[in-house]
Amino acid sequence: MLILAASDLLVARDLHATTAQISWTLSVYILVQGNCPLLWSIASEMAGRKPVYIIASVIFIIGGILAAISRTLAMFLAMRALQAAGSSTFLAISAATLADIYEPHERGTMMGLFYAAPLLGPALAPVLGGTLSNIFGWRANFYCLAGSGALVLAAMIFLFKDTFRRERSLTYQTAVKNRVGKHDKSNVTHATSGMANQTRKGDEEQASKEKVSQPGHENNVREVAETKSSPATDVKLSLADVNPFPQMWQVIQRRNNLLILWANGLVFAFNYSLSYTCARVLAIQYHYDPLQIGIILLILGAGSIFGSIIGGRWSDHVVAKLKQQSGGEWYPEMRLHSAKPAMLWLPVFVIGYGWAAEKRLNVELNGVMLFFTGFFATWIYASTLAYLVDANPGRSCFAVAMNSSFRGTLAFVATEVVVPWQEALGVGGMYTVFAGVLIIMELLILLVMYEGASWREKCVAAEAASGANE
Repeated sequence: MLILAASDLLVARDLHATTAQISWTLSVYILVQGNCPLLWSIASEMAGRKPVYIIASVIFIIGGILAAISRTLAMFLAMRALQAAGSSTFLAISAATLADIYEPHERGTMMGLFYAAPLLGPALAPVLGGTLSNIFGWRANFYCLAGSGALVLAAMIFLFKDTFRRERSLTYQTAVKNRVGKHDKSNVTHATSGMANQTRKGDEEQASKEKVSQPGHENNVREVAETKSSPATDVKLSLADVNPFPQMWQVIQRRNNLLILWANGLVFAFNYSLSYTCARVLAIQYHYDPLQIGIILLILGAGSIFGSIIGGRWSDHVVAKLKQQSGGEWYPEMRLHSAKPAMLWLPVFVIGYGWAAEKRLNVELNGVMLFFTGFFATWIYASTLAYLVDANPGRSCFAVAMNSSFRGTLAFVATEVVVPWQEALGVGGMYTVFAGVLIIMELLILLVMYEGASWREKCVAAEAASGANE
């Protein structure tokens, strides 16, 4: 995604496009990448994680090769969208894969490590992309991406073992319950009709009266049905079983989920547009070439990686501490308390970077501000993403897919407004506005931190009551 961040001007010149049109390729990429996981989540519940990873890798490779040979902006845009569709699987379903493997008290650290890996790409991509563009031209970037996709494909085929755990999937368990229920009803019908046929062979009326007059007759019929039916232990899900809309609705209708989805979307939209606007500032105001821009963006990426790892570990530490203080009781909102230190400092460094760039202060200061901006932003995101998984047991795949949709859509909006903002307000004014948006994001997290448990418990009770009535 960011491998071209340092080479946008080269792409625009070669494809006879404007800067605004090139920004559209970034916008479409993140929009597709954000919303495709909703489809991949369905597929992963039906076929398991591994087949989905393999298919997505193939799509990503094809998109990379075709983007490299594109001669028109339309074809380039379409192939970037295809690449985004393939890459989206690894950003969304991987979090569900971790939920398959790890228990809640381990997830903060693992989520931090997991999110650090995707951040390594954006950290190294501008430098790698700038180098390749300077030596071979921008098209070499996409051949490089296709080759990387081929390595991932080989790893998925030969090294990855499917992690999908049926006992942790509400979708699978609901399908089993429905299949067994239908099977039982069928057997009950068969059992009662069989009894009627037998009574006709003898004294039909007397036998019927005796049967009905016996206490517990209905229970006896059920026992017959149960002995003839065995619970489904291996159910192959179909599209009818994996209807995503009820699961998605159950995720969104919980206020704690909805506010965290908005918060995650806002912080990701800021992070995504930060790389793009930083590259523009360095190119226009500091007259940096692609390689120099890539080196500065590497500092931002390094801060993001450290923030993800440290934030994830810190969230597990905070959960363990609060759990001990509460006598062993644990609830998901405990994890959000780990974001407090980062929430205090993030707006400060965002404003500091914006005005340092506005005044064209030395680039070393910009680098420091960018490092801590990425550090604190991903610290928060690592905690809130782990919370979203913890708060949605059994449907974490759909929760993470909805998170991807929110963040992708908001990032799409952000990339469309940042250039007009920058031109109208200046760099300092634009990042001051961003700091205000991030403060709103932090208020949403604080609201869930202190009210989310009661909201969530009410929803769980309502869903349980609804299930009992059915």
